[in-house]
Amino acid sequence: MRPLTEDDVRASFVNASPDELRIVALPTDFLLADWDHLDFFAWRDPRTRGRGYVIAEIDGDVRGVVLRSADGTSRARSAMCDLCHTTQPADQVTLFTARKAGEAGEHGDSVGRYICADLSCHENVRLAMPLAPNEVRASVDRRIDGTRRRTEAFVERVVETAGSRR
Repeated sequence: MRPLTEDDVRASFVNASPDELRIVALPTDFLLADWDHLDFFAWRDPRTRGRGYVIAEIDGDVRGVVLRSADGTSRARSAMCDLCHTTQPADQVTLFTARKAGEAGEHGDSVGRYICADLSCHENVRLAMPLAPNEVRASVDRRIDGTRRRTEAFVERVVETAGSRR
């Protein structure tokens, strides 16, 4: 992923209102990000409970989405992240929703995915061994590529009815 500035990050969000953009809090280690090794950039808002962000580079254009995490907990014992396909204890996977961009979002349309609660998918797929015994033992490169593709597809789904905002 190409290096991003704070202005790049704020300008990338396709589903954020001006008020939401004003309160975006970058992660504390933003200035230390190793952009050459990131397939996408995701973090939980350190100041606003229940908010997260995902930014992906799609066809050379940087697109970001604001996420909201669901309140409550699951009764399941384990759950699988829809992005990195790792199986974890259920309390470590959360339903995140993103309001769609443009008019669809203004009408309340949203997209939801079960994602690692700490948005650490980028790191999880780089583990040499699967996190759970029932996970498919794919090569690390295949897991990284799959996670990147699923993340980009998620971001594109948020944008799809809005056309190009940038």
